Amino acid sequence: MNPTRRQALALALASAGATLPRTASAAPQSDRRVPCPTPAARWRAGIEGQRRADLGDGRYLNPVLAGDHPDPTVLKDGADYYAAFSSFQYYPGVPIWHSRDLVNWTPVAAALTTNIGTIWALDIAKHGDRYFIYIPVLAQDGDARPLRTYVIHAQSMRGPWSEPIDMKIDGMIDPGHAMGEDGKRYLFFNGGKRVRLSDDGLAAAGPIEHVYDGWPIPEDWIIEGFAMEGPKVLRKDGYFYQFVAQGGTAGPPTSHMVVVARSKSIHGPWENCPHNPIVRTTHRDEPWWSRGHSTAVEGPDGRWWLVYHGYENGFRTLGRQMLLEPIVWTADGWPRATGGDLSRAMAMPAPGAAPGGQPLSGFRADAIGKKLCFYAPRTNYLKRTRIAADTLQLAGQGTGPADSSPLLFVAGDRSYQIDVEVELDGDVEAGLLLFYNEKLFCGLGLGKDRFQAYRIGQRERWPQGAATNASRIHLRLVNEENIVTLYHSAEGRTWTKERSFEVTGYNHNVADGFLSLRPGLYAAGSGRATFRGLRYSA
Repeated sequence: MNPTRRQALALALASAGATLPRTASAAPQSDRRVPCPTPAARWRAGIEGQRRADLGDGRYLNPVLAGDHPDPTVLKDGADYYAAFSSFQYYPGVPIWHSRDLVNWTPVAAALTTNIGTIWALDIAKHGDRYFIYIPVLAQDGDARPLRTYVIHAQSMRGPWSEPIDMKIDGMIDPGHAMGEDGKRYLFFNGGKRVRLSDDGLAAAGPIEHVYDGWPIPEDWIIEGFAMEGPKVLRKDGYFYQFVAQGGTAGPPTSHMVVVARSKSIHGPWENCPHNPIVRTTHRDEPWWSRGHSTAVEGPDGRWWLVYHGYENGFRTLGRQMLLEPIVWTADGWPRATGGDLSRAMAMPAPGAAPGGQPLSGFRADAIGKKLCFYAPRTNYLKRTRIAADTLQLAGQGTGPADSSPLLFVAGDRSYQIDVEVELDGDVEAGLLLFYNEKLFCGLGLGKDRFQAYRIGQRERWPQGAATNASRIHLRLVNEENIVTLYHSAEGRTWTKERSFEVTGYNHNVADGFLSLRPGLYAAGSGRATFRGLRYSA
């Protein structure tokens, strides 16, 4: 991260922690030794064996959306629910998923194709008959305005979406849209900040104000930092409720949490919930770590739910996954979460919804955006690909995987196998990767005279890849609970094992960036690669 990007991040974190309350009155929850109970249920096998939360018997088991789906924001729109997620440097960005029951989800669109920078936690809103997505952006390197807020809008959540509009709001992250009792629209931000919006919701109409100090975290709790962020504002029964993340999104497993405050007016004052935090990982033995960044939503059966993210114990490589937990409202009007540590199966919000998920095998015409995304793409990145007859052609870029802007997808299983055939055309190296970022990846590629293996973001020098004069080869990657083995085959039947790696450390706490270890394809050089027969099996 260069100095400009570090300064931008420091600005956001300083804003989030600018008014850090202190108290030492509470018990040290991080020291509680609560062993994780063995789940009473196992995931159901879905498409390609992918784990499915809906157990088929009226119960579900978290995660409801496996794999990297960080900072979920959820909109209830009649009988429909839409979720969107931080997309960071993956483009097309701002993925949108749809559900009827909060458990079974399917992708419907990627709302943003123009690369405007690194996309952080956003918010979906509906006002009148129009939909809005508010997008905080860490801008490109060297930009004089490193943190800014954009908005896109559409008449349907499925698009088409407008081009991004710069709202001229700088230095803030994690917007949360709200309509006040005064009929005005507002965006709440990290650090307890707020901005009044124009009536059309497309620009700021007032200064940045500080309106909320957060909940005082006990000093002996083991957290990453105060980091007050991700406000989502709900109006219910005469109160405005803020659901806010605190403690830091990664770091120690006990960092992240959900706190709640309420007010009779959008203008405050805000009163903290007496039983904050309502969600928190209290010990590293729990199945889900760093739980936080929530949206409260009414379910199809009238019950209330929290949708938020968390890391799976032992599988930070999968990124932050989407979790669902029931809440109840107390007689005095406060929410209480009732899902415990999420190790057990729970009653579905509603039965009978269509199965969710999507196949990860093959190259469908709509694969770019719904399944495949480029990492840190350059201008006109969509022109690099051509999909036809279940075949993907990918133009080469850069000198290797690191600067090739690989084409990646989200895998949500602890173990899986991926097969693909690759054919080279011209001066190109191409292959199959597990990619965290440009400094941390592994995989196997085919060049013009030999196979090339990569580990911890570096070209393997010893042992060197086997020499070959082939221009067409089958590749296989097996990830067995973070132990990765690479294979190649001339005809796709008899396989040669190339080598194995251990990738548990390929995660945010090692490499920064809030990303995940994603499978994908790359093509580097001036030629073109053709990929066929992509097969995923969990």
